[in-house]
Amino acid sequence: MHSPTLVILVAILLVVVTAVLSTVWHFNRNIPGLRLWALSFLCASLFSSSLLVRDHMPEVLSVVLVQVVNALAAYLCWLGARAYMGRAPRNHWYAGAAIVVLLALSVYFTAVVPHAGARFFLSGVFSGGCFLLTAHTLARGGFRRVPMRYLLAGVLGVHGVWVLARPVLFRLIEHPETHLLEQLPQWVVLEATVALVLIAFGVLMLTNEFVTSELRHLAEVDPLTSVFNRRAFLILLDKGLSHAQRTRTPLAVLVVDLDHFKQINDTWGHQCGDDALRHFAQLAQQCLRREDVMGRQGGEEFAILLPRTDGAAAAKVAERLRARVHDQPLNIGQRSIALTVSIGITLSTGEDLAEVVMQRADEAMYLAKKRGRNRVEMQAVQTPAQMPETAGA
Repeated sequence: MHSPTLVILVAILLVVVTAVLSTVWHFNRNIPGLRLWALSFLCASLFSSSLLVRDHMPEVLSVVLVQVVNALAAYLCWLGARAYMGRAPRNHWYAGAAIVVLLALSVYFTAVVPHAGARFFLSGVFSGGCFLLTAHTLARGGFRRVPMRYLLAGVLGVHGVWVLARPVLFRLIEHPETHLLEQLPQWVVLEATVALVLIAFGVLMLTNEFVTSELRHLAEVDPLTSVFNRRAFLILLDKGLSHAQRTRTPLAVLVVDLDHFKQINDTWGHQCGDDALRHFAQLAQQCLRREDVMGRQGGEEFAILLPRTDGAAAAKVAERLRARVHDQPLNIGQRSIALTVSIGITLSTGEDLAEVVMQRADEAMYLAKKRGRNRVEMQAVQTPAQMPETAGA
């Protein structure tokens, strides 16, 4: 099969991929980077099509069109990766300047000193560099947690190196012919075909990764306060208790309840109550370490898991949280709403279940409320020797 026929097949494939990605983006517009990747494949489609109709256009115009859409395809691929990874957009002036230089040199090697090999080399330098930057951008997050990012980064990295090296490997830069399409080795077009298929597959897998992550987030996180919900917190508490038992390290659990929360809702409205919950969650996160876990148990009650924390350290954390909430009221417009919390603490024992630990911490929290609110209480763990004797003993 000769190269022009392969280019036709690539053009058809690119049109199909562009249509698929555009459709997926149309129904999932919240997926970052997907629109840019769809535009990247659209530019690649235009690139392949422009190669096929080059004989029906003025030569300089054909060269300019080919170089522009090829450069944009690679650049948009990089921008899509940056958007997907949550990184700020680049300053497009630098890319614009590089494309202008690329076009100027391409026109020079077309109208002044015709040399198709030199144009092919220039195109590879820009697009190959963009593919390598895309690979570097995606290789983040840990292979075990997000393997598809690294697999796609590997494909893009290999393709980028190939694009940079192919003019030298096949000595294409030595060809002064005006048109290189007939002289292109089939391996060049075949590699581009395989790379495009793998990149398209990788983009779709990243789309699936994002959707799966969003569903997991919805299943585990409280939408109002952005902390774990009750179900996710209890799962993490189980894991924390198991780890504490294996490593024989202390573990503390806090149950926190906003005082007089019903009064806030009745006086200021439920929107203000929601603001109070968010305000508390933000203050609490400021008092916690990276490894600490916080979850909303329902209503105005929260729970906090403190790994490798003994009673004295847990009491300091709880007191710091209580003081911070007391000293930083909720400010809404001209209103300042004072907040206080009652906090109960308990420590895990060697064989504790999550439900038992939560019950003890809950009892300590109610004891804090009973003794006046805006205070911290610790529930002592009773050993078997301290347990009251039953009537039948």
